[in-house]
Amino acid sequence: MTTESNAALLVETLTAQRDVFLTQWTRTVGEELQGRLSVAELGRELGELYEALLRALAAGDLDGRGEHFGETRSLLIELSRSRARQGFTPTETARSVFALKEVLESSLAGDEKGARLYLQFARLLDELGLLTTEAYVRTREEIISAQAEQLLELSTPVVKLWNGVVGVPLVGTLDSARTQVVMEKLLQTLVDTDSTHAIIDITGVPTVDTQVAQHLLKTVVAARMMGAQCTISGIRPQIAQTIVALGIEFGDIPTNASLSDALRQALKEVAQDAADDVRGLL
Repeated sequence: MTTESNAALLVETLTAQRDVFLTQWTRTVGEELQGRLSVAELGRELGELYEALLRALAAGDLDGRGEHFGETRSLLIELSRSRARQGFTPTETARSVFALKEVLESSLAGDEKGARLYLQFARLLDELGLLTTEAYVRTREEIISAQAEQLLELSTPVVKLWNGVVGVPLVGTLDSARTQVVMEKLLQTLVDTDSTHAIIDITGVPTVDTQVAQHLLKTVVAARMMGAQCTISGIRPQIAQTIVALGIEFGDIPTNASLSDALRQALKEVAQDAADDVRGLL
């Protein structure tokens, strides 16, 4: 029997028992998902997928990579993306496809001819199930990447402390990725707030090694190129000892033990700058 005739026979069987198969499929998947999706929503999703399978089988053979299965693949990818966003596991997502094999087994595999037909259709569903898993994994990777970016943004705030003064309270390890985000946000905030002083507070940075110091210096240099005076605050005794032991040089960059000391010094400089501007006008 050719694959075309097998596809035609499958269409005939699936069409004749559509309501029975679809009801059993929906119930089986619903039990796997333990009621986390409504029966109505699940029935709609699987109903659309069932009809797409019928149209694909009617249009060609059992090759799931063929053009006639394009709609089916699109629906499966959308189903996978939806499941990934809703927090279902990859196994639960793939089972939405594989459960149809269980539903059809008793109806198709009753004799030798039916068994061969069932095995061919099962291979098709296996292929579509793998596609579902791949789409799920890609979506989860996208979600994780987006969440990592959001966390990076949240972990590097730049706040306006006073007119002309902005602060960057750093918490955790400072690596290359965070340094780039800090630079971009600091420079943009300097422009947006028309600030001339920036305080980089490292009270929440657990350790300062050569690499962290280099990242701090890069941030300071970038801010200075925008015309801002930079101060590093939060130099605790342990941090100071480490910096000295490593021979790290901050050059002419002002440092303070606390953020309050750095802010006090910055406000004095802002006031002095304002007084100088007034004298210049006179």
